Amino acid sequence: MVMSNTNPPLRAQDGAGAAAPARRYRDIALLAGLFALVVAGLASLAAATGWHETMQQIRQLAPWQVVALLALSLANYALRGLRWHFFARRLGLPTGLMQNMRHFLGGFAMSVTPGRVGELVRMRWLRRETGWTFARTAPLVLMDRASDLVAMALILAIAVALSAAGMAGAVPVVIGAFILAFVATRPALLAGLASAGYARIRRWPRLFARIRSAARSLQRFSAPSVVASAACLGLVGWMAEGYAFHLLLGWMGSGIGLWAAMGIFVFATLAGGLTGAPGGVGGAEAAMIGLLMLEGVPLEVSVPATLIIRVTTLWFAIGIGLLVFPLAEAKSKRNRDALEHR
Repeated sequence: MVMSNTNPPLRAQDGAGAAAPARRYRDIALLAGLFALVVAGLASLAAATGWHETMQQIRQLAPWQVVALLALSLANYALRGLRWHFFARRLGLPTGLMQNMRHFLGGFAMSVTPGRVGELVRMRWLRRETGWTFARTAPLVLMDRASDLVAMALILAIAVALSAAGMAGAVPVVIGAFILAFVATRPALLAGLASAGYARIRRWPRLFARIRSAARSLQRFSAPSVVASAACLGLVGWMAEGYAFHLLLGWMGSGIGLWAAMGIFVFATLAGGLTGAPGGVGGAEAAMIGLLMLEGVPLEVSVPATLIIRVTTLWFAIGIGLLVFPLAEAKSKRNRDALEHR
């Protein structure tokens, strides 16, 4: 009875209703369309370089090698999921490890929505299960993104220092990633930028007020031990996928060195995100093939290597998300109903 007055806000913020199935079908159509476009683009490149050579490169991979690539991707997801749990507990959310892992992995289903806005479904699940508003859980998403930027910028910085000169062009991306991560993890600076932005634009006061409120909540994450722990989890996680790319190229007979492979993988992932395309689809593949060519990797290797690594990283994550999503959605609704009837 005490919680009865929260029913309207809880259901209103869910954004459910009759539009939910339509949005779901739209997202599935977008997902299928993007995958088809990427496959068509890579297929045209494969045709230009010779189908026989490309297919030969794919066929020479043994099943255990594909399993190894998927296992390294799983290591990345597990470590970043642990980081999500660490941030959730630091924020004070009353959620357990399996609950947080379910939210984190289920959010992968929305990785290819425009601007990755779909990943905010994690916040919707938290709203249903804990009663926390989007404004209170926003720091969790912000820190997750910022920690990924820190980890990827560190890998790129090491790659630039240790690999061939072809990675020198990544320096601006490294600097930009560090700046964005620094701003996102400095509460006073972020709040000041929000105030300055509103003073200049004089529009969307509620949006800027929420940004300032979220910035104040970041104080919980500003301790050096918290930043270092999160950076380590993200660093090892992303290095696992970069190492998978290094192994793949070696198995295809075009090893280019560990840090060069890691640098290319991370740079292409970031570059794809900068294009604004959902999941970086298209931009990441183009950047990866271009950088591999600069390292002397022929197209008959770079094209299938790019296809395989994207399937075993991005599309594998989406597949896991699609499996976990219905479970996370159903559990969040049950928990919401239990919360409302307390």
